[in-house]
Order: sequence, then C-alpha cells, then structure tokens
Amino acid sequence: MSERRSGAAEGLSRLSEWADAHLSLLRNLSTGMAVAGVLVLARSVRMTTKFTSALDIPVEFIKKNVKLRGKCHQVTEKGLKVEHVPISIPFLTAIQRKWQSKGLLLVRLAGVELAPSGMAWLQQELKPKQMVWFQLLGRQDSALECLVLVNKGRFLSICLNEEILREGLGRAARVEGLHPPSRLYWKLHKRLLRAELKALKKHKGIWEEESYSERIRDHVSNNKFVQTLKQLASWLRSSLWR
Repeated sequence: MSERRSGAAEGLSRLSEWADAHLSLLRNLSTGMAVAGVLVLARSVRMTTKFTSALDIPVEFIKKNVKLRGKCHQVTEKGLKVEHVPISIPFLTAIQRKWQSKGLLLVRLAGVELAPSGMAWLQQELKPKQMVWFQLLGRQDSALECLVLVNKGRFLSICLNEEILREGLGRAARVEGLHPPSRLYWKLHKRLLRAELKALKKHKGIWEEESYSERIRDHVSNNKFVQTLKQLASWLRSSLWR
C-alpha cells in the first residue's frame, strides 16, 4: 500500500514539475483558445464586422431592429452617408482591419419627408464625422431606413426623425420597411405624428402662417374678376403691337 502511495506521489510530483516547466506554453495555449472562442463568437453574430454596404447587413439585424453606430460624413438629398463603426475588441479588431473594405452606408430618416430647409438644418446640425446611432427598421435596395439618434450630452440624446418634424422642417410619411399592421409601425408613426403636430400648432417651419398682407395679395390675384382684367389687358397689349 505504501509503495502505491509513493508511486502516486512521485507521478503527481513529476506532473507538477512538467507543468512548472511548461507554464508559459500552457498560458499561451489557454490564451489562444480564448481568442479562438471570441473569434468564433464574433464571426457567428458579426458584432465586430464593419458593414460597408446595406446588402451586407444580416436580415436578422434588421428584423430585430439592431442599433448600430457610425460617423456621419455627408448629408445628401438621398440620405446620410455614414461610416459604420463596429464594436471594438482588443487584438481581434486589429486583425480584422487588415481585410475590412471601405465604404459608406446610405441611411435615411424613416418616416420623414424632408423639406429643403430640413436638409440645410441637418448639414448645420451634424458636424463632420460626428458619431450617430442608427436603429435599423428596414432596407430598400441600397438604403437603410432608420431612426437616427445624436448624443447631446452625457445623459441626453435626440432623435433626428422627431426633431425635424418638431421644428417644422419636414412632413411625417410612411415608415418604410415596417408593415402597417405591426405594433412597432404604429408606435413609431404616432411618435412622428405627435412631433409634426407640435410644429403645426406653433406654426413653425413649413407650417408658418402667411402674413395678412400676403393672404390679401393671394386672394386678389386668385379673384376671377382680377384674372379677367389681366387677360383683357394682355389682349389689348398684343393688339396694339400688331
């Protein structure tokens, strides 16, 4: 019995000595396995992938209305040109940058029909390469229909979709990418309509009332008698020059 115990003790001692001698190898091996695990996880959910095209974004992301972040590079008539900034993981992000392609996503403000003054407001509001968050609602060809949020402080952020309507810089429209019967569609549509109603009540932006003199002038110019006099004057003028 004592011989068996001494043999087991000797084997355990040798194993301990081998582990001490190869400690760095074991550490590197465990680190490699951990990194491999993170790589497999990141690849499966694509949480660290930089999207350069709307078509690259998985359908699951859009169905689950995933919120992404990015830098706004340009405001155009078609939408915002945004550079997607994925989640950063040490070591893994450095490796991915080597094969990531370049490109900007076209992000539209869902449920908003921009007025010319609205686009001018966005160009002033969004600084070059300003960080924004965009929540995926739908995809139309090469464009993404989104709610776009901008941080205005440590604990404050504004939704550009609502803010534009609240300032009277656009009109509420159909939320493309969402089906009207869905709960989310009506929830967002109500939010946008309420924002538009505030601008309408305060006569802001495109809802600003005309002055009294402008209304009188339009009324006179649209009067049938005045229009007849204009036609008669035009006819007399052309007759005299014949």
